[in-house]
Amino acid sequence: MAKKFPLHPSHPERICWGCDKYCPADSLACGNGSGRTQHPAEMLGDDWYTYGDWGLDVRSPPISDKR
Repeated sequence: MAKKFPLHPSHPERICWGCDKYCPADSLACGNGSGRTQHPAEMLGDDWYTYGDWGLDVRSPPISDKR
């Protein structure tokens, strides 16, 4: 079973979001030779999950201002 994908991680830049391993950005375990995959919030903003079909079960969670 895959881990639950966080909508608003507190420090998304510290993790690679490319697979279910969620490795630290400085020690990727995939071994595919690529760099870190960014979290969608880093590229699209905090409301990223409201656009498109991400396949997530989202029931209007509040947007947090924890940054």
